[in-house]
Amino acid sequence: MATPGHTRPLLATPGHLACRRIGHSLYWRHGQPVRAGTGLEGVEKREHVPQGGWGDTMADTETTARAAAVLRTQRIETPSWGYGNSGTRFKVFPQEGVPRTPYEKIDDAATVHRFTGITPTVSLHIPWDAVEDYGLLAKYAVDRGVALGVINANTFQDDDYRLGSVTNPAPGVRRKAIDHLLECVDILDATGSHDLKLWFADGTNYPGQDSIRARQDRLAEALQETYDRLGDHQRLLLEYKFFEPAFYHTDVPDWGTSYAHCLQLGDKAQVVIDTGHHAPGTNIEFIVAFLLRAGKLGAFDFNSRFYADDDLMVGSADPFQLFRIMYEIVQGGALGPDAGIAFMLDQCHNIEAKIPAVIRSVMNVQEATAKALMVDVSALSAAQQRGDVLAANAALMDGFNTDVRPLLADLRADMGLDPDPVAAYGRSGYAEKIRAERVGGDAAGWGA
Repeated sequence: MATPGHTRPLLATPGHLACRRIGHSLYWRHGQPVRAGTGLEGVEKREHVPQGGWGDTMADTETTARAAAVLRTQRIETPSWGYGNSGTRFKVFPQEGVPRTPYEKIDDAATVHRFTGITPTVSLHIPWDAVEDYGLLAKYAVDRGVALGVINANTFQDDDYRLGSVTNPAPGVRRKAIDHLLECVDILDATGSHDLKLWFADGTNYPGQDSIRARQDRLAEALQETYDRLGDHQRLLLEYKFFEPAFYHTDVPDWGTSYAHCLQLGDKAQVVIDTGHHAPGTNIEFIVAFLLRAGKLGAFDFNSRFYADDDLMVGSADPFQLFRIMYEIVQGGALGPDAGIAFMLDQCHNIEAKIPAVIRSVMNVQEATAKALMVDVSALSAAQQRGDVLAANAALMDGFNTDVRPLLADLRADMGLDPDPVAAYGRSGYAEKIRAERVGGDAAGWGA
């Protein structure tokens, strides 16, 4: 018997997972249902439901329609550096066909958008993406169907920053770092971008190396000067990371420190959450819920980690964590573009092909979001109110265990896209084209 408010469990049929149905369309080959994700060659789509085991069709239809409508509005920004040669601090393995200029990075980002339909912006990292004319770069992006997004400052790769950038004990070094931040605001003006993202590697390795309190004062002064330079429609996004490269203490180690500084600065300062920047076991969805409630979540950097800041493909290490995060975002009404949260990938693809890895990452976020949208919120809320721990957990897990791949395949088809973006990219010939054309010159990357 189905629990009130729940869809009854499904019976496994040959070639199909036992899971919740997530829409009208089913895919069949040779008269048998086909597992989503096995490829659609030779597959027919049937618009009816086999009798005996799919649950409440009307409820699922309504839920699917609502989910599809929300998923159409989802936007994910891709990082320019994700297309270049980047990897671990031990070794970067170069690949053929990687971009040599910011313009070629934009070409790759536009290609990802062409196959996913939800990645219309690309982040820049300065000085990695420095050009003489940023207005021209912005126009180039628009001409290729995308736009320039968040501008990321780099205060961690100059030799002068050995003891820190904006918190360095030397006034001259601090001035140099702040001037770079102000330069990045100038780039916001030139590109029409709205967000300046700051991550500081600043910290110390040994007790007594520097004054922790004095470094917080220096940080506050630098942030204030940068904040005061922002235009009316620009924001300062402050990221945090609990360790590395500093090991004794980091000047912005956690969401509380970032939140406190942003609160002091004002409404145009917001916190950035990066999934890889937390201690193991940190409840990131709690941080999401708290910052959403406080109106201080400005951006989200997607990636995966097993140990530290691994920068692996989002959803590859812990898809359940990604689902829980997206559930809080969905319930907080923060998914759509109007919510003002910049959802970005922040990853390095050192051993895998870069463009397919970016496409796969986008798909992973889509799947987690779709699962979050499939949670029966009414059943979950009712179980929570009556204190039924198991029923509440089951309602959430039903959403996570839903196979949403057919739903997303249908959605992409309705958007005029190939249902399988990775396979479509593989057939496109773009990889062969850039390997042939991008010969000579210096491949983009941060080196190691």
